[in-house]
Amino acid sequence: MKLYKPKFWSKKYSFISLLLLPFTLLIICFIFCKKKLTRSKRFNVPIICVGNIYVGGTGKTPTSIFIAKKLLESGKNPVIVKKFYKSHSDEHQLIRENFKNFITNKNRIEGIEKAETNKFDTIILDDGLQDYRITKNLKIVCFNQKQLIGNGLVFPSGPLRETLGSLTDANIILINGKKNNDFEKKILNINKNLDIFYSIYKPTNIEQLRNKNLLAIAGIGNPNNFFQLLEENNLTIKEKITYPDHYEFTSDDVSSLEKLAHDKNYQIITTEKNYYKIMEFGSNKIKYLKIILEIIDQERFIKLIKNI
Repeated sequence: MKLYKPKFWSKKYSFISLLLLPFTLLIICFIFCKKKLTRSKRFNVPIICVGNIYVGGTGKTPTSIFIAKKLLESGKNPVIVKKFYKSHSDEHQLIRENFKNFITNKNRIEGIEKAETNKFDTIILDDGLQDYRITKNLKIVCFNQKQLIGNGLVFPSGPLRETLGSLTDANIILINGKKNNDFEKKILNINKNLDIFYSIYKPTNIEQLRNKNLLAIAGIGNPNNFFQLLEENNLTIKEKITYPDHYEFTSDDVSSLEKLAHDKNYQIITTEKNYYKIMEFGSNKIKYLKIILEIIDQERFIKLIKNI
């Protein structure tokens, strides 16, 4: 069963967060011990890890695709490696539709070894920041400006996979959204050597959706980010429906959505990631918002990537 993110994760003070603190402390201790006791393996191919410390919805996969394409353009032979989860078929398809070199495996180390065997010269590890068995040559940590670190607490009291202190060995912070000086100061106090960049999502098929009444549906980590992106581009959302991240749509779900859209003369719009799961049922009445990632100060960002 997949769950929605609890609302108290975004509140600075919450009774539920305090109630869960003993479990959070246990998890922090477990992570500390795991880091100390895990032997890290080095590989012959440089590994760029694109990860996060906030649970889901920070743009890891679009960033991985962006980096892979830029490296390919520069003459490299990169590959995206991602751990296989059956429920993450939407993300796997998203990568395949946008970049040809992709390896997925239930064991990340086996996936990396396959990439070495196939003579790829750079590995972009999509997720895996918390896989301490792997030595990374460059660590990129993604945040979304709308959520950042939520209430700042580690799971289950908050939305963080590990504490902010984990940024001491990160190299690049990529924030999707607007500049935030206070957050920059906070993380630079932890690691003054961090390079901080910002990114934006640029929709490329907005004109197809103009002057339409939209039924917007999203089953991603932070669905409100998708709805806000539509609204920021002056599109008309009449109804919103949210599902948990990596939601497994059913034929009944799709039929109900199509009936609602038909009855109210709506155009159904969703994310590209959700679209691939919905399309398994053969619907031709649902569109997705096609986006590209743009990174501010892109040349300097790419130069840092190439330097490894």
